[in-house]
Amino acid sequence: MIRERVADNVYIFTSEVYAKVNAGAVIGPDYAVVIDTLAYPYESEEIRDFLEIRLEKPVRYVINTHHHSDHSLGTCFFKKAILLSHSRCRALLDTRGRAALAAAKEQNPDLRDVEIVLPSIVFEQGSISLRVGKRTLELLHLPGHSADGIGVHVVEERVLFSGDVMMPIPYIVDGDMDVLRTSMTSIPALKLENLVQGHGEVILRGEVGEKVEENLDYLDNLEKHVRIASRRRDPQGYLESVDVEESGKSRILMNGLAQELHTMNLLALYKMTHGDL
Repeated sequence: MIRERVADNVYIFTSEVYAKVNAGAVIGPDYAVVIDTLAYPYESEEIRDFLEIRLEKPVRYVINTHHHSDHSLGTCFFKKAILLSHSRCRALLDTRGRAALAAAKEQNPDLRDVEIVLPSIVFEQGSISLRVGKRTLELLHLPGHSADGIGVHVVEERVLFSGDVMMPIPYIVDGDMDVLRTSMTSIPALKLENLVQGHGEVILRGEVGEKVEENLDYLDNLEKHVRIASRRRDPQGYLESVDVEESGKSRILMNGLAQELHTMNLLALYKMTHGDL
């Protein structure tokens, strides 16, 4: 796990094992708030031990930006924390999350001690805020990657933990592309110093608008290729042949998962717009 400080007492933790997933923490005078966890138990335990043993700040809150397992499975290792999320996240953890974990446990014995923990504080519309010392954490609904997606805006530091609404390559298989566009387009107005994506590198102030536009262009390219595929005799074969770099993204992104995610995006978008292949 890689640890980095992006502002005074604001940290990110990046997985070296799976897809460069990011989690975060905001440290107050008496306690810490964790934003997402990492995919493997020992990674989340490392975050906990850094905060509670090394910094001597008990974790009082854990915020789930969405229900996907690579961001939420480690929540159970923060035994005394109060959990916050969007209301849809709670519902999805209770259904899809439990089913996905049961299937994963059959394949991976490292997950034997993992449990789904449901958030006790949720919101449905607009935003809610949490005070951590002199800082305000504003929880914003940012759907599109998934219906339950939220971002955590550290207002005074102008840092946004975006969850997966911002990724090095947008992923729409479990989401809605038009809603994702709307959420991404709202981000530059926050005038951020740092944007912590759900995966990958931190986006700095002068690059936020550019990265949002790059992702919007990528979504436009997905639509273009789906239109072309709809006129082909073998649409699936065409979509599976489209290189991610033709759509403006490097294939080395997210530890080399970019091409796989790109193909999944194309196939999912085709099914959303034209039905089964």
